[in-house]
Amino acid sequence: MAAMETPVCDFGWRAIDFDLRGVDDRMHSLAEIRGPKGTLVMFLCNHCPYVRAVIDRIVRDVRALQEQEVGAVAIMSNDFIQYPEDSFEKMKHFAHQHNFSFPYVIDETQAVARSYKVVCTPEFFGFNKDLELQYRGRLDASRKETGPLDLRRDLFEAMRLIVQTGRGPQEQFPSMGCSVKWKADVPKVQLA
Repeated sequence: MAAMETPVCDFGWRAIDFDLRGVDDRMHSLAEIRGPKGTLVMFLCNHCPYVRAVIDRIVRDVRALQEQEVGAVAIMSNDFIQYPEDSFEKMKHFAHQHNFSFPYVIDETQAVARSYKVVCTPEFFGFNKDLELQYRGRLDASRKETGPLDLRRDLFEAMRLIVQTGRGPQEQFPSMGCSVKWKADVPKVQLA
């Protein structure tokens, strides 16, 4: 399982719409989850050790951001045939087990992951109220193991700044995680 890092934030890049089925068996679109002060689009999966190390912190920080009128969604784009731990049924269990306060949706065709040029899980895209990208970086400095409790909450602080000013921080640290598990017939994402 190779560790991957995300590219630098492309400030101002516009969020791309989606309409994906959630573990609540409802369809969820960007327009529906969009928050009045910002929107967080996360790419997660169930089996990645990088996700598992920080999932409780993700849930904690998203709850706090939702209180500040930031909308959030988690998208699972892995090939769940080759990686059955990421199946839709296991997504339901994972979301329930960790008490998600946000939709957890499946990108079965991987078209959304391709359009966002996703590299790894976890990966975080923080948009301002106008759906312009202002943050593409890590949750915190944790890796495959949960870091100390006093780690700087990079994602949370970036999204708070976006809520307050509409702009993300100039200094951003890439997210690190497991590579997206692409289907055999889907071309890999090419980074610029």
